[in-house]
Amino acid sequence: MGEMLAPSWLTKPTDINELTKGIWPATAKRESEGQLSIGGVSVGDLAGEYGTPLYVLDQTDFFERAKRIREAFSAASTRYGTTAKLYYAGKALLCSEIVRWVDELGLYLDVSSGGELAVALAGGISPARIGLHGNNKSHSEIGRAVAAGVGVIVIDSEIEVERIASAAGAQDRIQPVRLRVNTGVHAHTHEYLATAREDQKFGIAMADVPQVVANIRSHKHLQFLGLHSHIGSQIFAVEGFVEAAKRLVALHAELLKLGPVPELNLGGGFGVAYTELDKPMQIEEIAFAITETVEQECKKYGIELPALAFEPGRYVVGPAGITLYNVGTTKDVTVEETATRKYVSIDGGMSDNARPALYEADYSVTLASRESDAVPVISRVVGKHCESGDIVVRDAFLPEDISPNDLVAVAVTGAYCFSLASNYNYLARPAVVAVKNGLSTLLVRAETETDLLARDARLNSTATKVS
Repeated sequence: MGEMLAPSWLTKPTDINELTKGIWPATAKRESEGQLSIGGVSVGDLAGEYGTPLYVLDQTDFFERAKRIREAFSAASTRYGTTAKLYYAGKALLCSEIVRWVDELGLYLDVSSGGELAVALAGGISPARIGLHGNNKSHSEIGRAVAAGVGVIVIDSEIEVERIASAAGAQDRIQPVRLRVNTGVHAHTHEYLATAREDQKFGIAMADVPQVVANIRSHKHLQFLGLHSHIGSQIFAVEGFVEAAKRLVALHAELLKLGPVPELNLGGGFGVAYTELDKPMQIEEIAFAITETVEQECKKYGIELPALAFEPGRYVVGPAGITLYNVGTTKDVTVEETATRKYVSIDGGMSDNARPALYEADYSVTLASRESDAVPVISRVVGKHCESGDIVVRDAFLPEDISPNDLVAVAVTGAYCFSLASNYNYLARPAVVAVKNGLSTLLVRAETETDLLARDARLNSTATKVS
């Protein structure tokens, strides 16, 4: 009777052990004994070596997805006689090894804070291939970015024009900048993921852009590269990108009348499949649709195509990652007197994946440590935090015999899970490991309770207290 609790989009599987194509990492498969492996490494071995919860990243999948999107936009831009830079959006998942991968792939890197900038520089990528974002960049962050020689700083408010000019002037440097524009395009995504609506914190209103650009151009230590737009995240429909491109090219053409505007950055936000309900467009279709729009609009205004830039993050790293959990308890809960839902409690939760609580995000899950021939039952995977909203997978079919000490894997957790992780209820944040060709590599070690206690000033103070 539990099927009546399933949402209409969730299909009861004929094979509970099957991995839905397009959701799990490229190298994910069931081994002969039924255990899940990623990159040729079994989940049992990973859990045994690194513990759970555990973020696992398929390095092969990361590289393949990065190359695919790079080639898609390169082919589209070449077709229309321009070029395209691809910035990996570090906010999705960043550590020094990811920086090295980005560098090896020839991508640029987008960072959004002083901390992300520090990781980027420590990872060894050329500062000239870094772009700094953020709606409230401090004087210190701006000064550090200018001193490092970052390739571009994205201006998010008029106040930042003076801040960046002052920092560049003090160091006698010419700092390239872009201006983030709020296009007013309403992307089809969650309210909190839409970043180009009028009533929100990001960007400059289109009507104010000419004045702000004139101010930028008045500073001899600033070099204006062009406009920047980001309409949101986890977007499936191309229409929002197309409309934003039309509005930006019109503004771009106006700005060209008074000076050079060599680039146009159209951001990222390309959606990926988290569940069987999600049907994202092929990235090649998106790349050609956006670039063709820019080309047509430039023709209309009689101007040359600018160099283009894009900022994918989730598309590259999201599907490459999974999270492993150990099952602690299970219980069958009767709902509305006639239906039963199985609650599966795991050793992590909203501290390692905040997205369901933040955005009502849906995920896919599988029993990972073994196969099962038990009946699929409607289930809910929940965390161990003191919150009724601590839900990791709201609706899923799992085998009826799922039990304590089983391992479960949640798909598409490469993006914004590690990045958003917290220590709520004093849970230590998990490790991040990469897998490839049968080997695992630790990227970020797991925190320990000792790490958490080390920040407690009373426990670690050597100062003499004055009564």
